[in-house]
Amino acid sequence: MSVVNEPKYKNGLLQAIREQLEHRALWMYLLCDEAKKKGLDPEEYAPAAIKRCGLYQGANLVKKGGKDQSLKGLKKALFGKPAQLVFEMKILRCTDDNLDIDFHYCPLVKAWQRQGCSDEELCRLCDHAMCGDRGIAESFGCQLELPKTIAKGDGVCQIRFVRK
Repeated sequence: MSVVNEPKYKNGLLQAIREQLEHRALWMYLLCDEAKKKGLDPEEYAPAAIKRCGLYQGANLVKKGGKDQSLKGLKKALFGKPAQLVFEMKILRCTDDNLDIDFHYCPLVKAWQRQGCSDEELCRLCDHAMCGDRGIAESFGCQLELPKTIAKGDGVCQIRFVRK
């Protein structure tokens, strides 16, 4: 595999939290894998199901962040210091209409790597998982842009919430 995804920070608490996220990614992988074994195509249901989860989560985050759907509220509700440490993320810009974050580590990709997923599978699973973030973006009246992702071998996930 050509995807490099190793955490820089490895204390026990961060590892425990990352293991919980890896477990969630493992569920997703195994559900899709079992569906394929039964002749179902995960492409036909996984993105829509995961987006529904993002829309649900996003609606709750909008309530927490205020009715104006400011991305400052999203940052506060979802991308606080604990999340920043777990994903080794850097907040590059946060305004009412733009939230630019770089993730330098992804526990989900790590879980899929542990299952022996090919680079192609990593990209597909990542795209499915990002449908949740797309749903959150939609809840905030925004679009999600992903110029780079760790799953594609970029070394960083560039997550961009943009109000158009």
